[in-house]
Amino acid sequence: MIPSIHFRPALFWDTDPKKLDIQKHAEYIIERIMDFGNEDEARWMRRYYPKSLLAEVVRKSRVLGSSSRKLWTVLTRR
Repeated sequence: MIPSIHFRPALFWDTDPKKLDIQKHAEYIIERIMDFGNEDEARWMRRYYPKSLLAEVVRKSRVLGSSSRKLWTVLTRR
C-alpha cells in the first residue's frame, strides 16, 4: 500500500501542490522535501521512493542545499 500525503503549500510555494504527480515530478518533490520538508514528509518520502532514487537525486541535484546534501548523503547510505 502506498502511504498518502497532503503536501503543505509552503513546501511547494511556486506551484500548486494538487497538480503534482508523485511519479512524474519525483525529483522535484524529493528535492523540496530534502531541503524544506518536515519529519512527516521525510518519512513519507523514504517509504514511497526507493533509496536508489533518493541517492541519485542527492548526487545529481543542482538545487539541493549543501547542508541538506550532506545529511541526505549519510541517510541514503544506510
